[in-house]
Amino acid sequence: MSKKITIAAAAALPLALLLAGCAGASAETGGAGDAGTDEIVRIGVVGAGDPYWETYKEAAAAEGIEVELVDFSEYTQPNPALSAGELDLNQFQHVIYLATYNVAGDDDLQPIGATAIYPLGLYSTQYDSVEDIPAGATVAVPNDESNQARGLLVLQSAGLIELKDGGSIFSTVADVEPSSKVKVEALDAALTATSLPDVAAAIINNDFVADAGLSFEDAIAVDDPSDPNALPYVNIFAARAEDADNQTYLKLVEIYQTTQDVLDGVQEASGGTAVLLDTPAEDLVTSLRDVEEDIRANQ
Repeated sequence: MSKKITIAAAAALPLALLLAGCAGASAETGGAGDAGTDEIVRIGVVGAGDPYWETYKEAAAAEGIEVELVDFSEYTQPNPALSAGELDLNQFQHVIYLATYNVAGDDDLQPIGATAIYPLGLYSTQYDSVEDIPAGATVAVPNDESNQARGLLVLQSAGLIELKDGGSIFSTVADVEPSSKVKVEALDAALTATSLPDVAAAIINNDFVADAGLSFEDAIAVDDPSDPNALPYVNIFAARAEDADNQTYLKLVEIYQTTQDVLDGVQEASGGTAVLLDTPAEDLVTSLRDVEEDIRANQ
């Protein structure tokens, strides 16, 4: 297989959002500028059973910060719990999910640090590289709203299509410019993999890659975290707006981003698919505001 190119797209969590709360009481934490010593910080997560979280807690304790993980079974729960003060931070979502929550709930939670993005890959059983795909060929993308837009941005970044007005998180197949190199067909997400014998390439959700007899290494393109189009899909630590500069919380982000055993554990839990990031918080906030504006404009 020829050398992969990089493209901007990533998958993390669904956009569907129902507001829900959870029980619990938050321990007091220091305000902005406080040092992280002998505090208890409650962090909401989905999947606290992943071994790297214990490694993370140990690394935080070595810096004088006691972390209490609060595990949730539903993606809809950690943001309301954070808003209500039942958590100090949460770490489970990407920027788009947070923007959707903020707009729906008239809230102002903010990203304070990046963790990783997870690839939404382009696969082919006929061609070894994007460059080999001929003009006029058909490429499949998932037909659900969030994955279709993400998949189209992948194809645009790969140079296979052009999208009206440059594309967005709301793009559909109808936005593919007629002058594009390839044709695009939207299929049920479970069918894009099985369509490979009949199409030049397909965007395949991570959940279906193994079922199709493929591995993530088979993708003919991977994410480019430096591309601004990828920012909305970056997973984040989120805090209440008034806590965005809390030095203890920022230290916890730094511990996550710089502790090699934690990073290795994240990679292992993701099956080697995570693209680990330390994107500046100000870039994440800018992306959040842009996505919120897009969501309001499309309501």
